Amino acid sequence: GSEAASEQGQEEEAEDRLKEHMDNLLDKSAKTRQAALQSLRLALSSKTLSEFLLERRLTLTDSLEKCLKKGKGEEQALAGTVLTLLCLQMGSGPEGEEVFRSLKPLLVSVLTDSTASPSARQSCATALGMCCYIAAADLE
Repeated sequence: GSEAASEQGQEEEAEDRLKEHMDNLLDKSAKTRQAALQSLRLALSSKTLSEFLLERRLTLTDSLEKCLKKGKGEEQALAGTVLTLLCLQMGSGPEGEEVFRSLKPLLVSVLTDSTASPSARQSCATALGMCCYIAAADLE
């Protein structure tokens, strides 16, 4: 019994940290946003969080959109990577499709922006390709 309670506590603690990272995506400081993106990248690439993300996907999508629009270089690159991982976590259902559809124009915009950093453009190209493969309902 105590092992299950301990596991439950660890789960809640991890979710609280994730919520904090998601809140930090809206911070004024670019350093804070980048650290939050790096933490989210690590969390999304090391554990299945579909249930947790399902109810927070719109909030996270909005935050990633702001990072892609207002961020520069490294922040945009990290946002593209986190978006790819979010799409992977959401899968090929309507939720993944919704995430992809809402951010696709912005990904294309960063990708085709010749003033954006090469790492940001590359990350957005990867996100576009992966999310399209996973979540695009429209075959084109």
